[in-house]
Amino acid sequence: MKFVHLHTHSHYSLLDGLAKIDDLIDRAKELGMKALALTDHGNLYGAVEFYKKAVKAEIKPILGVETYVAPRSRFEKQAKIDDNYFHLILLAENNLGWKNMIKLITKSHLEGFYYRPRVDKELLRQYHEGIIALSACLAGEIPQLILKNNFEQAEKTIKEYQEIFGSENFFLEVSHHPNIPEAVKVNDALKKLSKITFAPLVATQDIHYAKPEDAEYQDILLAVQTNNKTSDENRLTMKVEDFSMRSQEQMMESFKDLPEAIENTEKIAERCNVNLTLNQILLPNFPLPEQEISADDYLRKLVMERLSNRFEVADAKVMERLDYELEVIKKTGFADYFLIVQDFVIWAKERGIVVGP
Repeated sequence: MKFVHLHTHSHYSLLDGLAKIDDLIDRAKELGMKALALTDHGNLYGAVEFYKKAVKAEIKPILGVETYVAPRSRFEKQAKIDDNYFHLILLAENNLGWKNMIKLITKSHLEGFYYRPRVDKELLRQYHEGIIALSACLAGEIPQLILKNNFEQAEKTIKEYQEIFGSENFFLEVSHHPNIPEAVKVNDALKKLSKITFAPLVATQDIHYAKPEDAEYQDILLAVQTNNKTSDENRLTMKVEDFSMRSQEQMMESFKDLPEAIENTEKIAERCNVNLTLNQILLPNFPLPEQEISADDYLRKLVMERLSNRFEVADAKVMERLDYELEVIKKTGFADYFLIVQDFVIWAKERGIVVGP
C-alpha cells in the first residue's frame, strides 16, 4: 500500500454520494487499491455489504462514518443554533472501536437527531476507544473555525479532539481541491496548525462518485437534495472539482509536498483491523440475579418454581418431558434467549399489555 482512501461516500450518503458499493469496490480493484474506507454521512447502512464485498475482492475494508457533531449538547435543539452541526470522520481501529461506533450512531439517531443524526463531545468521550478520528472536510469544526479566521479557537479545538481520542488517534485532514479557494485556505492553515499542535496530517479525496465522468450525475443528486434545478445559479454543487476515486499515483503527485500525509493513510490503514462475525446468531446474555449460577441452571430454577402453575401434579411423564426440553435448550445455547423473552413478557403483563399464548 502506498496510499489509501480514508474518506469515501457511497449511495448510502443519501442524495450526496452517487456510487454503489459495487462501483467503489470495482474502481478500487481497477486502481490496484489494497484497502479502502467507507465513511457515509451519519449512518452505517452500507457497512456490512461493503465489508463482505471488499473481503471477497481481496481489499481490506476499513469501516467508518462521517458523523455529525452538535455545536452544543445533542439534547439541545434550538433553531438557527443547533442545526449548525459539524462533520467528523471516525474510523474503527478494532472490534471495540466498531462496537463504539455503532453505539455512537445509534445514540445520534435516538437522542441527537435534529435535521441530522448528531453526536456531541460527551458521547465522543464516552465511546472514543478503538476509534481513529479525522478532522473531516470543509464542514468540519476546525475547518469552519479557520474559514472564520478564528485560528486561536481552531488550535484549542485540535487539542480538545486530541484529548478526546488521544494524540496518536486524531489527524488533520487535507485535500487537494485547488479550484475551491476555501479548501486552499484550510489546507494552508492546517499545515501550520499541525506544526503547532503536533497533530499529524492525512491526505484524503472525499470521494462522492467512482469515476470522473460520474460527476454530472452526482450533481443532479445535489440539486434534488437542495430542491434546485441543475440550471439554477448559486446552488450547492461540487462540479468545480474532482471528487472521484483517484489513483495512488494521482494522490501522491497531488501531495508531493506533503509525503507524510500520504504515508499516514497507509499507517492508519494498517492499524484498522475489524473482523466481523457474520451469519451467526449472537444472543445477548441475560443479567443473572445470582453470580454463582449459569443461565441454564437459572432457567431450570424458574421452571421448577412455576411448574405448579401448570400442573397440579408433576408426574414422571411431565418431568421426563421437562428434562428433555431443558436439555435441548442447553445444547443449542438458547437459555439466555428464553430468559430474555420471559422477562419482557412478564413486564408486558404487569402493565396490562396483551401478549401471545
